[in-house]
Amino acid sequence: MHGHQMILMVNSANAPDRIDKPARMDESSPDPPFHETYKTLFNNLTDTTQKNFPQFPVMEEVELPLVDLNQLNLGDSERESCKKQIARASQEWGFFQVINHGISREILENMRREQVKLFKKPFQDKTNGKDLNFSAGSYRWGAPTATCLGQLSWSEAFHVSLSDILGSGGLNNLCSTMEQYATTVSELAQKLADILAEKIGQKSIFFKETCLSSTCYLRMNRYPPCPMSSQMFGIMPHTDSDFLTVLHQDHIGGLQLVKDGKWIAVKPNPEALVINIGDLMQAWSNNIYKSVEHRVVANELKERFSTAYFLCPSYDTVIQSCIQPSVYRRFSFGEYRKQVQEDVKSFGYKVGLPRFLVPSH
Repeated sequence: MHGHQMILMVNSANAPDRIDKPARMDESSPDPPFHETYKTLFNNLTDTTQKNFPQFPVMEEVELPLVDLNQLNLGDSERESCKKQIARASQEWGFFQVINHGISREILENMRREQVKLFKKPFQDKTNGKDLNFSAGSYRWGAPTATCLGQLSWSEAFHVSLSDILGSGGLNNLCSTMEQYATTVSELAQKLADILAEKIGQKSIFFKETCLSSTCYLRMNRYPPCPMSSQMFGIMPHTDSDFLTVLHQDHIGGLQLVKDGKWIAVKPNPEALVINIGDLMQAWSNNIYKSVEHRVVANELKERFSTAYFLCPSYDTVIQSCIQPSVYRRFSFGEYRKQVQEDVKSFGYKVGLPRFLVPSH
């Protein structure tokens, strides 16, 4: 979920299916002016636009492959078995979950508490960055390119470059908590990337050299309750534009991914962190590891929080396959991000890796 999603938030308490006049903005409300901004799309609800809605059938919740990272501290055979599980899940699912991951419950709980406090701030304070030392544009909501409600994501987020918070001397509780969280999760992400490299015969220091703390991102998400949850995305289907993502989610659920051509729901595990492969890892591994499409569906009654850590290189880092012949041409991370942003602007969605395939003769 890296920097390209179109996201939106609503105050569910007074959001009927049809909106006839804009609600007055309450200066102290944490909610963005959803009624005013998307009034036209709601008022245009007819049989034809209704067809643009996603429909979410009730689906069985499935457990992601579960890897106990404590095995890495045991004997050779246990360590090797653990690495194989990580590689296999990354090839077959593009997703897995880890327990005994080395991030303390205290760090996770502190992060969640600070995140909830942040999202409860008045909307105006979030948009103007009041009391926050994040770069402009870190707070995101809405979908400027949406032409129908089926292109909206019912969420708000702070997408923060770690260069904004590292070495800030812990300006406040939020910054020091984010820094502590990011530092511990970064070690986990590097460890997993190194294992994935090793399992395809690459003793690579590529990730340590290119994915510095300052080039990675932390994204804090809030998915408010949604009165039209059967028809609305919490976040639109997408792949992540990074090497890999470490996700800490709550118990509410809503994460879904594509497996064997079908959407499946992920059963939340409060003890585990969710790991997923990003586009850069798929390109670097020459399609051995899979960056899989995933989404979040909205919930009618409960708000959901999650925090994602994105293992990213600097913009000038060149991504090229470590295995030949290569499926993708060489490209820089900056070039990739620019293409994603252009496509979202033009089409309302990300095209991603297919743009970078080597032409077949």
